Amino acid sequence: MVFDSLWGLFSTDLAIDLGTANTVVYVKGKGIVSSEPSVVAIQRDSRGEKHVLAVGREAKEMLGRTPGNIFAIRPMKDGVIADFEITGEMLRYFIAKVHNRKTLLRPRVVISVPSGITPVEKRAVRESAQSAGAREIYLIEEPMAAAIGAGLPITEASGNMVVDIGGGTTEVAVISLSGIVTSQSIRVAGDKMDEAIVQYVKRKYNLLIGERTAELIKINVGTVYPEENPQTIEVKGRDLVTGIPKTLEINSEEVREALAESINTIIDTVRITLEGTPPELSADIVDKGIVLVGGGALLKNLDILLREVTSLPITIVDDPLSSIVLGAGMVLDNEKLLRTVTVQY
Repeated sequence: MVFDSLWGLFSTDLAIDLGTANTVVYVKGKGIVSSEPSVVAIQRDSRGEKHVLAVGREAKEMLGRTPGNIFAIRPMKDGVIADFEITGEMLRYFIAKVHNRKTLLRPRVVISVPSGITPVEKRAVRESAQSAGAREIYLIEEPMAAAIGAGLPITEASGNMVVDIGGGTTEVAVISLSGIVTSQSIRVAGDKMDEAIVQYVKRKYNLLIGERTAELIKINVGTVYPEENPQTIEVKGRDLVTGIPKTLEINSEEVREALAESINTIIDTVRITLEGTPPELSADIVDKGIVLVGGGALLKNLDILLREVTSLPITIVDDPLSSIVLGAGMVLDNEKLLRTVTVQY
């Protein structure tokens, strides 16, 4: 016990939003200290052994651009761990970076996970954090962390609805009295949208583009609602007929067409969650509306489309990319909340 309290004195408690697209790290007392892509570049030597070459932004630059012996991997897929070993390496890198390589420190860590996560997946997250040097590990469901980060009164007896569109999953949840009353978690989010853009350009123009290019298209001209003056963007890729690199222009109306299926799936999920909400909480949601968080909340005109479909007020939080980790960080400061909202595994 004395040992534990000593660890507590020296360690820096962390909150980690371990996302499919980005990993964001919050340090108690300092705020957000790191926000980098969840990508790890691995090099295989002549004996076939793997070595971590780069993590985060540097590794993302290598996506789709590596020679045979180097490969860039995204160890998180659809919101959960796809490669256990590499996720452990990635967590170790982020924890070491925050602690300035002081390996002696063993922090308490709160990690956000999708609400639809299985017990096996929970264990994988926990073991990855343990192997990365965490002393105590708490898991918090993403919609709950997002609601806390968005400043919603989650401890009160009133309904709060959150839609979190991340890289791998979209989470829709209604929260009351520090608990999730009803929720839906689907594996349709930012990554699926990028894939849809890749397929659309391939089908319509016989042009093969990479995932990073698709993401840039989505960020720059992506929209989900018809516009009077569509924007255009120059796209570079490989012509599938001639095999030669080629440049063409596509407009936001085409991107809207490409994203339609993914967006409709998300809207259906919101509808299903609303249908499963108890009437008293539905009455609260009519007044308060829906809060949008996650990178997907930045998609142009998504709030307009949702308002039109649900007839409810829609609010986008000030910093959609950080609200989950901020919420998880706030939980670190409140021992009572920590015990109430974290997930048992």
